[in-house]
Amino acid sequence: MKMSDSRVIAAEPAVVWAAILDPEVLKACVPGCEEMTGSPEDGFEATVVQKVGPVKATFKGVVTLSEMDEPNSLTLTGEGKGGAAGFAKGSADVTLAAEGDGTKISYDVNASVGGKLAQLGSRIIDSFAKKMADQFFERFQAVVEGTDGEAELEVSDEKKGWLARLRGK
Repeated sequence: MKMSDSRVIAAEPAVVWAAILDPEVLKACVPGCEEMTGSPEDGFEATVVQKVGPVKATFKGVVTLSEMDEPNSLTLTGEGKGGAAGFAKGSADVTLAAEGDGTKISYDVNASVGGKLAQLGSRIIDSFAKKMADQFFERFQAVVEGTDGEAELEVSDEKKGWLARLRGK
């Protein structure tokens, strides 16, 4: 499955870059994420609970960052295993570019699934993947722009202060 999209976030590229490398921000933005640990240098480990069609599973996965060109682009590569439900793996090329007073964040994703998940059919999987990506970027935009009140994201007050300082607010 391949997917591409972009959106403009009302923050300068350095702020968006810092946020996308922060495990606490990522945990708040990944739908169903129960735990996120690690660092950009060593990679991130995550536990995510999701329901895809009739299949509900807890995925444990690893995401590594490569080809990092601060604050312009990076590649995220990950793999998650959901036990009997199967696995998901893929990569995303993410680019950041200044656009007006904000940053345009674009991504190209290439992903695949196996096991019971693969048996659901490409329409269900593709629809689910698009929904997950949309939810992630909506939440990410809310956190970075400081409008996360409606999104009910669990970012600590300390982290909100860190992001606010980066935004210059």
